[in-house]
Formats: sequence, C-alpha cells, structure tokens
Amino acid sequence: MPAPSPTATHDDGGRRAFLKGAALAAGASLVLPSATVSADPRPLTDAEKATRLASNTYPIKDLFKRRPDPTATPEQVQAAIAMKKKYRELTMLDFPQFTIDTFPGVRKMDLWSALFGDITDDAMFRKTTREYGPGDWYEFDPSTTAAKRWLDTFASRLVTTGVACHHVSNNAPRNISHLDPALRREGIGIAKVWLDACKVLGAKSMRVNVGGPDIAPSATNATGFPRNDEVVKYLRNAIESFKEMADYGGKVGVKVTIENHWGISADPMNLRIIFDEVNHPYCEASPDFGNWEHEYMLHHGLHALMPYTHTTVHAKYWSRWESLDVQRCVRILNNGGFKGAIALEYEAGPWDGVEGATRLMKEVLAAL
Repeated sequence: MPAPSPTATHDDGGRRAFLKGAALAAGASLVLPSATVSADPRPLTDAEKATRLASNTYPIKDLFKRRPDPTATPEQVQAAIAMKKKYRELTMLDFPQFTIDTFPGVRKMDLWSALFGDITDDAMFRKTTREYGPGDWYEFDPSTTAAKRWLDTFASRLVTTGVACHHVSNNAPRNISHLDPALRREGIGIAKVWLDACKVLGAKSMRVNVGGPDIAPSATNATGFPRNDEVVKYLRNAIESFKEMADYGGKVGVKVTIENHWGISADPMNLRIIFDEVNHPYCEASPDFGNWEHEYMLHHGLHALMPYTHTTVHAKYWSRWESLDVQRCVRILNNGGFKGAIALEYEAGPWDGVEGATRLMKEVLAAL
C-alpha cells in the first residue's frame, strides 16, 4: 500500500531534534576532525540513495501476527489493535511486499528475530524462559524441520519480490558474556544455528547481543585508585565468544555484529576493545543512533565506532533524546566512508511506527 501521509501533531517539542538540520550546511557540526572524508564524485540520485536504506520490522512489530504477550499493558494491547486496523496484520512472509509498498525504492530489510516463523505451527518454536518479565516464551528455532521449511518458503518469497534480507537483529542468542560457562556455550550454539538460517536467507550480517548485566559493573576504589576487575570478566568472555562466532560466520558468509545495547555494549570503548581483540573480518559494529547512555554519546559514540562499521547501522528517532540529530549522524557515516545499509528503526515518539519510519526515511535521504 502507499506510504501514509502522517497527520500533524501538537508535539512540536518531541520532533524538534528529528526535523532540524535540513537548513544546516553540509559541513556544519559534521564530525570530529579525525574523520576520514570519503566523498562520491557526484551527488547521489534519489533512487541511488534509496538503495542504501533498509526497512525495519521492529518499529511496526504491532502489525505482526504474534502470540499474546502476558507482560503487555492494556494500553499496549489496544495500540496494537489500532495499528492493525489502520494498516493491516502482517506475517514475516508479507513484509517484503510491505517494504515495496511503503518505502519507495527500498529493497533491503532488517528483520527482528522475534517475528520469525508461523505461530500456528508449534513445531518450529522452542519453549524458553523470557529474557524480561515472567512467563514462558516461544522462540523460533531454525534447527527444526518445520523451521527449515519456513525459511525455504521465505527465501523463495525474497526471490519473487526482489527484496533482500540484509540484516537480522537477533535477540535469541543470549548470555554471550555470562560468567556461567554452560549458559555461554548455549548462547554460542544458538547463534551458530541462526547464522545457518541467515545463510539460507542471504543475509549479510546478524546482530548478537553481548549479554551480561543490564548495567555494566563500575570501578571501585578499594586500593586508593579506581579499578574495575568485574567488567574485565565480561569483556574477556565476550571476546572469546565473538571470536568463535566470527569464525563460524566466516564459514557461512554472514558477519556477526554488535549493537550498542545495554550493559558493557553501551560504552563505545568496551566495543572497541572487543573488536580490536577479536580482530576478525566477520565481527564488526552495527551501531544504533539512539541506544546510548547519555547525550554526549549520541554522536561521539557513533564516531568512535566508525572504523568498525561496514555493513549495517540503525538510523533512529527516539523522543527520549532532544539532542539526537539524525542528519548529523548520517553525515558522520558519510564522512567515515560507510557504504552499507541504513535501517530505519523508529523507536518512539509522536507518530506510530509506520509514520515514524517514513519520516525517518526522509531525514536520512536528505543527508545522504
């Protein structure tokens, strides 16, 4: 269906940072002086710019046919019902055509792992404990016969629509830096099974969360000078885990990426340590514009990860940050020589997920 024409909203303050920047000169507030400028010999056409983008399932997760979430509030349930009524209900098999209809010229997708599979067929899911909140969770298991059949069907749909699975934002492999060796091994094993699935779909990269505590351990001052031995334990485990997953990713041709989520991955210095220590062409960053701990990281953190960022990033508008400048972030990518895909991950604000993602698309295109 055609992209919607979002209605006006009274929340001018919430969108100020999102919409500003169109009048800024290309060099203003660009990046730190150390950035490497890599300019194209001519400006990109609108069609060429669109090929640099990827649609994203996460902003429109409420449109997808899913099992009831026992932790959802009544307001969240009603919001999901309203979204489906306004647009339509989707499954992952519908998303390639939805991408064509909603994002003109975009032919790449960034897919959230929680939306994989046919929920009417329990044979392609495994029952597990929830990562957050009480209750059980049914998670797509690519190793099952039913799941493999579904993956083949989805791969055929990609061929017929001409839309590519570029990146999988994966929450299934967990405990990658956990101090319990058994839990860490389980997480690595799940990541490998998913890398096999990504190969079937032709994905270029797959995110794996670092895991560990939601908030990274802080330094203590027991000896008169700050020291943080606790965070080193998680970093060491993460490094060893990503070395193994990168080796496997190299065999199947899918890069393993780390996004700046929570815990130790929320600090760009920790991520640089992991990437430098792993030192593997199939382990790299997939930074998100908004997933940082404080406002000074919004642009400086992205800049710090540019040497490790080659395949995928998440462009984001998120109303929790007034100072998040989407166009400035895109210019950081440009000046860092990034040529990969920019996925449109609208998080939260005055619009619904479809409206927000289409507005975000305009902002990204304006700065490419």
